[in-house]
Amino acid sequence: MGTVKAVAIISGTNNNVKGFVHFSQHTAAGGGGGTHVKGRIMGLTPGLHAFHIHALGDTTNGCISTGPHFNPLKKNHGSPTDEERHAGDLGNIVAGSDGVAEISISDKQIPLTGEYSILGRAVVVHADPDDLGRGGHELSKTTGNAGARVGCGIVGLQSSV
Repeated sequence: MGTVKAVAIISGTNNNVKGFVHFSQHTAAGGGGGTHVKGRIMGLTPGLHAFHIHALGDTTNGCISTGPHFNPLKKNHGSPTDEERHAGDLGNIVAGSDGVAEISISDKQIPLTGEYSILGRAVVVHADPDDLGRGGHELSKTTGNAGARVGCGIVGLQSSV
C-alpha cells in the first residue's frame, strides 16, 4: 500500500529535446484512480506533439528501437478517452512559443504495477500531432500519424523518499 513512483528522463536523438516525466500511482485498496503523469519537456517546436508509451525500453538505436505503442490488449490506435485505444495512447502535449511543454494528465491504462506495468518501457514524444486515430491516413489506426520520434526516455522506478 502507498504510492509507487517512476521517472523517465527525456532526451532527443539528433536535437535539443530534453526533459523529465514523473509517474505516480496510489496502490491503496481499490487503487483504480490511475497513474498521474507530470513533466516538462523543452526544445520542441511550438504546437501539438504526440505523447505515447512505447512497448520497449530499448534506446540502443535512439528512439526508433522503443518499438510500437504499448498495446497489450491488441486494440486500434485512439484517443486517451476512447474505449478502443492502445494502453500507451496518451494523446498530445502542447509546446508553447518557448518550445516548452508542461504535462499533467492521469490515465488508468498505464499502471506502474501488475501485469500491464509500464516500468521498463519508454515514453516517446513525436514531431507531429497525434490524429487520435481519426485522420483517415493509412497510419491513423496504428500510430496516429504522429511523425518522427524527437525525444524518449525509459520509465524506471523512483525513490519514494
